[in-house]
Parts: sequence; C-alpha cells; structure tokens
Amino acid sequence: MTEAAPDASVRLIKKYPNRRLYDTQTSTYITLSDVKQLVLDQEAFRVVDAKSADDLTRSIMLQIILEEESGGVPMFSATMLAHVIRFYGHAMQGVMGSYLEKNIQAFTDIQERMADQSKGLYGGANQFSPENWTQFMSVQTPMVQNMMNSYVEQSKTLFAQMQDKMQEQSKNLFPGFPFPMGGPGDKTK
Repeated sequence: MTEAAPDASVRLIKKYPNRRLYDTQTSTYITLSDVKQLVLDQEAFRVVDAKSADDLTRSIMLQIILEEESGGVPMFSATMLAHVIRFYGHAMQGVMGSYLEKNIQAFTDIQERMADQSKGLYGGANQFSPENWTQFMSVQTPMVQNMMNSYVEQSKTLFAQMQDKMQEQSKNLFPGFPFPMGGPGDKTK
C-alpha cells in the first residue's frame, strides 16, 4: 500500500522522543505555546511522531486544553467533564462528538457575526479593543444566555422527538419484541 502524498498546505510538526516539537516549515524547535498560536491563527497543521509517523495532532491539542484549563479560568466544569466522560464507550459516543462539534461551530458563527456587526458600531476592527469587547459583552451576555437557553431547550425537544421516532421505528421493525411501556413521548401512557 502506498502512502498518500502529504498536503503541502498543511504545516508539518514532528514530535521527537525527547518531547520536543520541530516545525519543518521554519526548521526550528517550537513550544506548545507556539502550537496554540497556530490554532489561534487558524493555520492548518499536523503533528506527527518523528519515529513512527503516527498522527499526534489531537493529543497535542488536548495538551493545550489541559494547560489552559489548569492555568486561569477553566471553561469546563467538573460536571460537564463528567458528562463527556460518560459518553465514552456509550452507543451515543459518535453522535455526541458530532453534536458538540456542530454546536461549537454554531457558537463560533454567532461570535463572528457579532464581531462583524460590532465593526460597524465602532468604525472598524482597529478601534474595537479588548476593553470595548468587555463592555460590549457585559451588555450582550444576558441576551446571549437567553438565546443559548432557548437553543438548549429546542435541542432537548428535538432529541426527545428523535428518541420517540426511533422507538416507534424499532417497534414497527420488531413487532414481536416486548418493548417496555412508556417513554419520554409515548402516547400509550
């Protein structure tokens, strides 16, 4: 089997056994902070084990998250992390990963739209300082929270409807199987 040619637009970073990261584009050793900056700059990159060529990109990103969570104000509560851990090995693991990814993308899209709209308010991106963002978000936070709560409620309803539909389809597919009575939206209660 032949290996696919590497994508030239993706920056290659090699991780050596001594845990050092080598950026093949700049021919220099870099730190985890430098990799974080690549993520912030939305630069496409791939981290591989220098010896085995195994892809380590996800593991490096998880290290960055761990450092961020350890140092400052954590983004993930212990309850939220426990929920995520419980999905590993669960039948819904694949669905949960996709669900989280799509929701983060939706949140990012909203954030970008707010940034675009704010440029018009403050006469361009150069005048929108971190202090202005803080002031702007302090006014917007209640509205964003209400919008997110509404979205979560809609998601719950959608999941309950999906579960009802799946249960109904299962009953139709396996009519002789003794399904328990009652469920989130069972009309036969």
